[in-house]
Amino acid sequence: MSNSADSPGTGSTPRSRGRLRPVRILTAGVFALAGLLFMTSFNTAKGTNIRTDASLLKLSDLIEEHSRKNGELDESNATLRADVESLAEADDGSTSAEDRKLAALEENAGTQKLKGKAITVTLNDAPPNATAKLPGYPEPQPDYLVIHQQDLQAVVNALWKGGAQGIKVMDQRLISTSAVRCVGNTLILQGRVYSPPYKIQAIGDPEKLQKALADSSSIQNYMVYVNVYGLGWKVTEDGTVTLPGYSGTVDLHYAKPVE
Repeated sequence: MSNSADSPGTGSTPRSRGRLRPVRILTAGVFALAGLLFMTSFNTAKGTNIRTDASLLKLSDLIEEHSRKNGELDESNATLRADVESLAEADDGSTSAEDRKLAALEENAGTQKLKGKAITVTLNDAPPNATAKLPGYPEPQPDYLVIHQQDLQAVVNALWKGGAQGIKVMDQRLISTSAVRCVGNTLILQGRVYSPPYKIQAIGDPEKLQKALADSSSIQNYMVYVNVYGLGWKVTEDGTVTLPGYSGTVDLHYAKPVE
C-alpha cells in the first residue's frame, strides 16, 4: 500500500475533505470537456452516425461540384469575352497594322481558335487485373497500372518540341501558364477535374509530331509499361480540326513582369 500524501499516517494531520488535489481538479475538467464534446457531437449529428451519414458530402463530390461550376464559369467568361471583343472591334480607333499585330499576339497566346491538321494521343490506365506480359518483368504494383502526371507532361512537352502550334488536353486549350497536374487517379487542369482516358490533341505537322513522340525518352519508358502491363496508348491522325481558344482568366496571380 502506498503512503500517499493524502492518506493519514502516524503523526500526520489528515487533509481537509473540502480541499481537492490539483490532479482531481484536472480529472474533473477532462470529464466535463468530454461531456461537452459528446453533447456537441450529438447535436451536430442529430442522432445519426457521423461516419456513415449519407447527407454528408464526400470530398470527391465537392471536387466534382467545383469542377462543374468552373466549367460553367469558363463558358460564361468566353461569351462575355466575345462580346467585349466584338464591341472593341466596332470602334477601337486602331489602325489595320495594329489590328494584325494584336491578332498575331492573340493567336500565339492561345486565346483564339486555331485550325489545322492534328493528331490525338490517348492515354489510359491498364486493366486492374493486369499481369506481366513479357518474361523477366515483375508482377505489377498498383502504381504501374495508372497514368501519372509525368506521362501526360511527357506527351505535352514532346508535342511542343515537335512544332505543335496549339494543344488541347481533354476539352481545354493549353496556354503558357497552364499546368498539367494529377492528384491520385485524376487530372486537374485549370480548375477542372478529369478521369482517364486522357486525350491530348495537337495541331501541327502530323509526321513531325509523331516523330517527336517516338524520340522522347520519357515516352519510350512509358511504352515499356504499355507493352508489359497494358497501359493505354493510341495515336491517331485527325485530319483538319479546329481547336477552341482558351476561355479562362489570363491574369497572373503569383508572377509579376520584370521592370
